[in-house]
Amino acid sequence: MTVSKSGTEQQLPDDLEEPAALAATAYHALVRRKRIIVGLLLLLTVLVLICDVGVGGGGMRLSELLRACFTPWSGPRINEQIVWNIRMPSSITGVLVGGALAVAGAEMQTILNNPLAEPYTLGISAAAGFGAALSVVLGLSALPLGGLLGTAGSAWVFAMIACGAILSFSSIRGATTESMILLGIAMVFLFTALLSLMQYIGSEVQIQQIVFWTLGSLSRATWPQIGTLAVALGAITPVFFRMSWRLTAFRLGDDRARALGVSVQRTRVFVLIGVSLLAATAVAFAGTIGFIGLVGPHIARMLVGEDQRYFLPSSLLCGSALLCGASLASKLIVPGIIIPVGIITSLVGVPVFLILILSRRRQIWS
Repeated sequence: MTVSKSGTEQQLPDDLEEPAALAATAYHALVRRKRIIVGLLLLLTVLVLICDVGVGGGGMRLSELLRACFTPWSGPRINEQIVWNIRMPSSITGVLVGGALAVAGAEMQTILNNPLAEPYTLGISAAAGFGAALSVVLGLSALPLGGLLGTAGSAWVFAMIACGAILSFSSIRGATTESMILLGIAMVFLFTALLSLMQYIGSEVQIQQIVFWTLGSLSRATWPQIGTLAVALGAITPVFFRMSWRLTAFRLGDDRARALGVSVQRTRVFVLIGVSLLAATAVAFAGTIGFIGLVGPHIARMLVGEDQRYFLPSSLLCGSALLCGASLASKLIVPGIIIPVGIITSLVGVPVFLILILSRRRQIWS
């Protein structure tokens, strides 16, 4: 084996050639294994999506389902309506929302260096819940964007207000992990109190609407909302992927990341903006859906490690598969009744998360 140094070729010592070759072989095998895992996660997500679309009320046979999906004009009109206006929007929303929450959770854990961080750590969910409740109680949306999009628009606006407050505070005091987490806790308590106030002054019907929204549901999905989710996820995730090296360096700690040439504060603020946009959009359209942004990244981390080139797409696919699976379970638990998916993710997420912790012989954040 030869290497080039100062324009000349030199032979590596014999005692270094074999270890170098073994190291290169091991590295390529590791990369190949990670790529295979990402491919399998993609296949799993597609299979769960197909199952979710195929399950629902109406007793549709497989042949009728396939005809409604691929040649809707050749079958009964009712089957087309069921598949394309009810089942398909809900299932695709599950894929997009699950992926958005998992990506947001993965990067939140990275920039805050905290294994318990998730999209709701900074009060995004609580702010969105208050925005939705305010829209319901007032009978109109609080801001112009809310007037355009309804309850979802109002929820999105207030989620971004919370994010803007955190970013403003961080720019003044410095974007440290401690300041962000503490301010996030304050935001959670503030908007939870305001949400309780809306429930206190609201009518019985309004309270029912607020509670249903906060439970988290995919049944409210519409194709315009799906387009908005897809644009947000498709625009922000590639940006994170291009920052893979810098984000991976964050796992070494702020000081080492700086030593490697990473602008820690600038990168943290930039990623926080992207995470906030993803989480706010997902919560605005689907309500509060817990544990996806926490469990999804941990599963991905166990499968492919910390390298963001594989960790990021694995987190996205894990979140999509988990939420799609929860949507499928919500239809099967009680036949004829669709349980809000936020209840399923919480009921299943707690034991799954405990199993993940107990099944690992080393610390979950090594």
